[in-house]
Amino acid sequence: MIQVDIWSDVRCPFCYIGKRRFEGALEKFPEKQRVNVVWHSFQLDPNIETQPEISALDYFVKAKNVTKEQAGEMFDGARRMATETGLEMNLKTSIVANSFKAHLLIQLAKTKDLANQLEEALFEAHFKEAKNIDDEEVLIGIAKSVGIAETEAKEALNASVFVAAVKEDEMQAQKIGVRGVPFFVFNSKYAVSGAQASESFLEVLQKVWQETS
Repeated sequence: MIQVDIWSDVRCPFCYIGKRRFEGALEKFPEKQRVNVVWHSFQLDPNIETQPEISALDYFVKAKNVTKEQAGEMFDGARRMATETGLEMNLKTSIVANSFKAHLLIQLAKTKDLANQLEEALFEAHFKEAKNIDDEEVLIGIAKSVGIAETEAKEALNASVFVAAVKEDEMQAQKIGVRGVPFFVFNSKYAVSGAQASESFLEVLQKVWQETS
């Protein structure tokens, strides 16, 4: 069995791209049924304030201290990467939102073996559908779409156990030196940082499988 631990933030475009590229590697891996994926919470900016009224581009210009032209080029570059990976993504229409509440639901989903489905739904909601991933009603709707009961989703958004789980994931990331996401760890031995090509993920999977079989 191979365990792949993935630290990710659902408001990170490269995390979405990395997820899809990793999935592309899994599809080509003959022993994919023997791969267990564990999602971990990581907030790129824990202090970001949700601001639906401003454009993501204007926020990025101010936060990163770049020109609007530079920001536009970066956004377009990420969109092109997404398109090449088979994803529809528009950073310019995405809502500036804190992702902490989304991570609470991801922690709940992990207990139900639905984390991968919820990650996908949250990415799509944020980058394709321009939904506010800090809005509780929106989040509950997303949770319901992957099979989580409304009552459980509501409880999770206020449950200290899931707050602790998010913090534990972030502390674990700090301990192993994660500075950015996506960050993939294979069998607690090999690390891959960033949205690497599917072929790179496949090479690591094959190497780890050879060592464990």
